Amino acid sequence: MGILDLFLQTSSSVSLSGALVVLLLIYLVSTFSFNSQENRKDPPGPKPLPLLGNLLQLDLGRPYNTLLEFSKKYGPVFTVYLGPKKVVVLAGYKTVKEALVKYAEEFGDRDQLQIVRDFNKGHGVLWSNGDSWKEMRRFALTNLRDFGMGKKACEDKIIEECNFLIEVFKKFKGEAFDTTQPMNCAVSNIICSMVYGSRFEYDDPEFTSLVDRTNRNIQLAGSSSMQLYNLFPWFCKWIANRKEFHKLADANKKQNLKLFSRLKETLNPHMCRGFVDAFLVRKQHAEESGITNSHFHDENLIATVVNLFAAGTDTTATTLRWALLLMAKYPKTQDQVQEELSRVLGSRQVQVEDRKNLPFTDAVIHETQRLANIVPMALPHRTSQDVTFQGHFIKKGTTVYPLLTSVLYDESEWERPHSFYPAHFLDKDGKFVKRDAFMPFSAGRRVCLGESLARMELFIFFTTLLQHFRFSPPPGVSEDELDLTPRVGFTLNPSPHKLCAVSHM
Repeated sequence: MGILDLFLQTSSSVSLSGALVVLLLIYLVSTFSFNSQENRKDPPGPKPLPLLGNLLQLDLGRPYNTLLEFSKKYGPVFTVYLGPKKVVVLAGYKTVKEALVKYAEEFGDRDQLQIVRDFNKGHGVLWSNGDSWKEMRRFALTNLRDFGMGKKACEDKIIEECNFLIEVFKKFKGEAFDTTQPMNCAVSNIICSMVYGSRFEYDDPEFTSLVDRTNRNIQLAGSSSMQLYNLFPWFCKWIANRKEFHKLADANKKQNLKLFSRLKETLNPHMCRGFVDAFLVRKQHAEESGITNSHFHDENLIATVVNLFAAGTDTTATTLRWALLLMAKYPKTQDQVQEELSRVLGSRQVQVEDRKNLPFTDAVIHETQRLANIVPMALPHRTSQDVTFQGHFIKKGTTVYPLLTSVLYDESEWERPHSFYPAHFLDKDGKFVKRDAFMPFSAGRRVCLGESLARMELFIFFTTLLQHFRFSPPPGVSEDELDLTPRVGFTLNPSPHKLCAVSHM
């Protein structure tokens, strides 16, 4: 049904003159915004409809697929209208890297989704801008390093957590089970030990509810109805997914405030246990010094902790679940990984320093990250100033999507972009090779601040699990029947599935 038909149908309850005024306004707004492309060297793109833009052409559940197709027609820099919102999309390795690295300042701001703005109010480290973002990112990086990120202490924590996870897997005695919750809990415990100063038991209801609610909200954030709410918040407040998202986010906020309260009661400024302690000490210092414009306040604390918890849990746990699924689907690759682990390590515990002697295993982890394509559109950027990029004019404040899926699947960079092919990361002698177009953590000013932690976790968890277990499909399911279609969500999780983990140590 067209916009005009919709208005004519409602003309019985709304005066015709009123409807005509609204139509005229929509026409003027759309003419002004959409035709502005002709006045400057704006990036090309599909012709938009008034108010709806290009929404009818997009797969709202998997918009990255449609945008990838658009890039083939309109080039590496193009414009789409998500409803009335103008968005510039960057596609392909060379273009994305040039924008995020060479033009880091111009493309360095974050564009906030409405559902995030509702909750974060511009605070935290993932979705903020300006001085607050700089302060929170610097503080988070410094303190996560202080509490072990990238160091031996962190390696020991991950190894300890592997042992807890192995015990959980063993309890299933080779029967098929869903790896989601145990994997999420194990990975989450690493960031928890750095943020709160302690890990949690997997059967702790406070902990599991925090993990489950975070996982559910990441799924909700990628739903079609939530995309519509982000574009038309004034019209779509009634959407059930939005209400559920807010309910879960509020519950997580309350739970974190309880944890903060407990930590505050036992706070020792001279012996910080984790990020929260360090933040509370800094906040206390600012208050005692009479600093009125400090960024160390309760809103930034809760938003940053929620950001770190979600980012530190979801992407790494999801990548590991993809890795185990791929091992079950490609048993010959699993054989090669386990042969290499057995030959190099025997039965001893893997260490990060072993990575250089495990090129095939390292290649499998990298190829999993590439193919799994966890964050296909990155988090949205925004131009901090007017910029002319590759001959196109992009106005200050324009939303920009660096299409990471177009980098990880770039046909000019990868021999078999749509296949699971670990040889992408191996030379002719079987040695590991880095690839410039491997960009799952994004790049530039907004590169993932937990990249070194994630790399360490992926390596130790994956190798340790493959040392202890053989992964296979459930009885009666063939390798070919294992589905690699991702579930709809803000990050790309595997579709619901079960695996068997048969102990061989």
